[in-house]
Formats: sequence, C-alpha cells, structure tokens
Amino acid sequence: MNERERLKILEEKAAELRKLAEENALDLSAEIAILEQKIAEIKRALEQGPSAWERVQLARRPDRPSGLPLVEALCQSFYELRGDRIVGDDPALRGGLAKLGGKRIAVLFHHRGGTPEEQRRSRFGMASAQGYWKARRIMEVAARLRLPLLSLINTPGAYPGVQAESHNIAGAIASCIWQMLRHPAPTVAVILGEGGSGGAVAIAVADRVLMLENATYSVISPEGAASILWKDAKLAEKAAENLKLTAQDLLVLGVVDEVIPEPPGGAHTDFAKTVESVRDAVLRHLAELSALPLDELLRLRYKRYRHVGGTDQA
Repeated sequence: MNERERLKILEEKAAELRKLAEENALDLSAEIAILEQKIAEIKRALEQGPSAWERVQLARRPDRPSGLPLVEALCQSFYELRGDRIVGDDPALRGGLAKLGGKRIAVLFHHRGGTPEEQRRSRFGMASAQGYWKARRIMEVAARLRLPLLSLINTPGAYPGVQAESHNIAGAIASCIWQMLRHPAPTVAVILGEGGSGGAVAIAVADRVLMLENATYSVISPEGAASILWKDAKLAEKAAENLKLTAQDLLVLGVVDEVIPEPPGGAHTDFAKTVESVRDAVLRHLAELSALPLDELLRLRYKRYRHVGGTDQA
C-alpha cells in the first residue's frame, strides 16, 4: 500500500468517525484527532516528495516499466539484432531497429527479465562485454543509415565478473561512449530505473538525457558509497542523500535535460501512462534535434559533455 492509498483510507475512516459521533452524540474527538494528525503527516510527506532513498527503492522495483515489454509498447515494428560478432549475444543489453512516431530509429535497452529464470540469465540488467560490443555494432549500423538513436537505461551497472574482464568490458564501454558521441544523427537517452556507473553511461552520452521522476543516476550505488566512505553498507540511506542521484538533483546540476513525471505512486502503478509520457517526451526532443544541421548538432553535443555538471559554458 502506497502513501496515497493510506491517506485515502485514513480520510474515509475520519469521516466515518465524525458521522458516527454526530449521529449518536458520542465524544470521539480523541480518536478523530489522532487520525487527523496522521493525515496531516502523510500530506506533508507527499508535498515534499519521496526522499532520495525512497526513490532508490522505487527505481529498483522489479515491476518497473523497462526492458522488452516497454520497447514493444513504445515502438512499432521492433526488429532485434543479436550478437556482437566477437563473443556472442547478451540478453542483458539488447537493441535493434524500430519505428517511433512513424519514423525509423535504432533503439538500445537494458533488459532485466520478468521471470526468475530470465532475471538470472540477464543478470538483472548487468550487461557483460558482449552486450556492449553488440551495442556498438548496432550504433554503427544506425550511423550508416543516419538513424536517430534512442537508449533506454535500467541497470545497476556493468557485470563485474571475470569473464567480462577477460573480454575487455572496459574497452567495450569506452568504445560505446566514443561511437555514441560521434553518432551522425540525433540521440536521446531515457533513464527508466537505475542508471548505475559505466554500465549506464555507455549508452547515455546522448544529445538529450531524460529521467523518469523516480529514477536514479549515479557513479556508484548507495551501498557501495557507504562501504567506501563509512565502512558500513547499512548507511546506504545517508549515502543516497549525499550522492545527488535523483532526477531532481541532476536536473539542477545540468546532467539531465528533463524529468518525466510518473503516475501517483510510481511508474509501476500505470504502465500505459508511463509509456505515453516517455513517448511524448522522446518524440518532442527528437523533433527539436532533427531540426538542427549535423555540424550544429555535433557542436552542441561536444559543448554539453565538455561542460557537463559545471557552470562554465564558454
């Protein structure tokens, strides 16, 4: 039960007690006062919005819209491209060609899986080296076709296993960043849930970076930061507040360009509404970017990442 549902129940209960007291001449003022105090507390909390740690929990929900179900609802005629032509395929980072708003695009997305078995195979969205080599291959195809590139991000980070290291995952991530930065068409990235470390950055260096209202984007997880700074992962909530990882913080810092509102209670409460909001925002930004000449698009992209998060815009 979310806070809005709890608020509604308490308000209904308070109304029932007032009616009961009035109809039967009962003194229920103490009980009503307790309910009104709780109602006021919930309303204040809702006005302030979720804390950074609460947004981390929302971003990590397994039923949060993302992955293949979101892509199939968001786009038309999705045609998946598999394999990196070096090692193999990776179910954690997928992509291909599609249509959005009637126009052809290339799309990349993290897939965390819906069933326990699928989640294990996709490592909860933590892509290995072959996932990023595949992403670079799809970027290269899109570049040859001059297709806009859309990336949908929801990952705790890249997979840290020995096999990933043996296949040069660091080089694969760097290669994705380089390929995306020189892409000869508009690029838009949307952080849907977790945007963790280089695993997210690899496909997020876009002309426009958007975030869902309760998504997070950070160089390290709160638990990881707490372990390093205070030698105690239990202080993750404190770390979350200090990392400035929420969409609202990152909008102020200039790291992201727009915060996409979520339905009350979070994106998981209304899949269709979330898809509609993401589609509207992406189409609007793609239209703005498509109106720019290529040399201006590349100049603005260079300027963005030369000064990202800073105040010097010279």
